[in-house]
Amino acid sequence: MSLRLEMLQVARLAPKLLGESADLVSGFLRGQLHADGGFMDRAGNPDLYYTVFGLEGLFALRADLPIQQLLGYLKSFGDGQRLDFVHLSCLCRCWAGMPADERAAVPVDAILKRVEHFRSADGGYAQEPRAAEGTVYGCFLALGAYQDLGRELPDGAGVIGCVKRLQADDGGFSNQADVPMGLTPSTAAAVTLLRQYGEPMPDGIAEWLFSRHADDGGFFAVPMAPLPDLLSTATALHALSGLHADLGKIREPCLDFIDTLWTSKGGFHGTWTDDTLDVEYTFYGLLALGHLSV
Repeated sequence: MSLRLEMLQVARLAPKLLGESADLVSGFLRGQLHADGGFMDRAGNPDLYYTVFGLEGLFALRADLPIQQLLGYLKSFGDGQRLDFVHLSCLCRCWAGMPADERAAVPVDAILKRVEHFRSADGGYAQEPRAAEGTVYGCFLALGAYQDLGRELPDGAGVIGCVKRLQADDGGFSNQADVPMGLTPSTAAAVTLLRQYGEPMPDGIAEWLFSRHADDGGFFAVPMAPLPDLLSTATALHALSGLHADLGKIREPCLDFIDTLWTSKGGFHGTWTDDTLDVEYTFYGLLALGHLSV
């Protein structure tokens, strides 16, 4: 199952816990759709990155999708030659959510040629073109892009090797080699990538992820972080679920934490100090709730 479908399958369970509030969430997401196409970033501008989360959020809630409005927006980017790697991968993800007859006209070869521009010398992928070393995030983006466009990523062994070299001294994973401490989102992405390729998991990786759980709910990005955050929480839960770890002992604290980040406007904040609602954290709220609903 692709990275996208893995997350969507889980996020679609969120309404079990949201109940009638699911309509508020879908209403918030719809309210973030810009008149010119695409979903808005925090400054109110349409952005491919935020469009991924708005689109996937509506998918997860089984809400009607603004297909025609989105199609015009996506087509305006052509083969993605002017996009950075993050937004290029987002273009692929958005196209994966469009009707099959529309996807038939997508310039897949040209887009993936552009993706290969970000292949690193060590066999992975990085956000900067032609980098010497890849990152976990870059490898995650590349695999998702190929899957979303229905192709197999070339030289998967190179990606696996790159990810394994990014294991930190404490057993987690980072986006840089030879560092003492892993990051929770990077470690979650590495676990997911290794699982996609059927690779054995590093010893103690589930315990490492559990060690980032805060006593009062949520997960820290790093141990010294002042607050847990929704991105780390959702990605850690996704990785732990993929490892078939028992979430029972942290379920209620995590639910309490997520509840404190939700508002009656329908969106989710990223942390307790975050004053802005956006579609990215709202999708992560759905993903986290989905994992905690089973």
